[in-house]
Amino acid sequence: MPNDKTAAAQAPATAEKTAGAAPDTAATTAKTAPATTPPTATAGSATLPGTGRRTAAITVLVTGANGQLGNEMRRIAATDATTAPAAATAPGNVRYLFTDVAELDITDPQAVRRTMRENDVEVIVNCAAYTNVNKAEEDEAAADLLNHRAVANLAAAARERGATLIHISTDYVYGRTKLAGEKAIAEAGCDALILRTAWLYSEFGNNFVKTMLRLTAQTPRVKVVFDQAGTPTYAADLAGAIHRMISSGAYRGNEGTYHFSNEGVCSWYDFAHEIAVLAGLDPARVIPCHSEEFPSPVERPRYSVLDKTKIKETFNLTIPYWRDALERCLERLGAQTAGTAI
Repeated sequence: MPNDKTAAAQAPATAEKTAGAAPDTAATTAKTAPATTPPTATAGSATLPGTGRRTAAITVLVTGANGQLGNEMRRIAATDATTAPAAATAPGNVRYLFTDVAELDITDPQAVRRTMRENDVEVIVNCAAYTNVNKAEEDEAAADLLNHRAVANLAAAARERGATLIHISTDYVYGRTKLAGEKAIAEAGCDALILRTAWLYSEFGNNFVKTMLRLTAQTPRVKVVFDQAGTPTYAADLAGAIHRMISSGAYRGNEGTYHFSNEGVCSWYDFAHEIAVLAGLDPARVIPCHSEEFPSPVERPRYSVLDKTKIKETFNLTIPYWRDALERCLERLGAQTAGTAI
């Protein structure tokens, strides 16, 4: 940005009406209010005055908190018994400090250092990213500011404070800026866990699932590519895994790069077809097509299934199958009634 931007998965899908087809480029930025209002995190979501003292509670700074993953972290903070209000000091408690660009501009290194110092932050979860893939190619400077330079600021502050940085990355590097961010973390020398994920969706903001619900309900034909395979990631499952790593203390001593998505493999077409089926819409409206039918400045990988062996074994995680996760998301959206459009 200078704003914390998050965006929906830039899936290659198009809606055919009466003439031609136009690529879907739906995206949402963190400075815009999310489409679904997140719960108020009364437990574990307090802004703490600077004390200069470490307590038994872990203070976790979440950046990009208005995006899909950030909102799922807010939900956990509001409902999980291991989170703590500002006054709590019981061992094992987690105290979350949620910020987006209005509260903290992470492209400003002094602002980052000040927030870390005043709130005695021990863990940073960086959910902020410039993820509009096509625009990242067109405006690399803006993407670099958030995906690289802001990450360098967080990593430097973490190193100075002895904090751990949990950075959310992607299954492939677009515009070179995400890779630069990962390299900046390594160069800073801070304790860090890099979590690469893919095809992220949730009830919050704009994303592929909500776009397909709308298009399949409103248009007779929706073309979706079948020759790009991967695995969707329900943001709630990723948020749950991150919270478990933090609340259990397992993040300590397990620094490194990990992969996380739901289990299984599907194409974008398979994903869109299953969205229609589970939502009670007409799956026959979803039509498979080749990637070549919709030229893009971004070269997307044909196969980007993430190997999650390392994260499952290290943190003893059981990860849900992608279709089961999708069903839970649609239940939350209330989208299983035929004809529902989001």
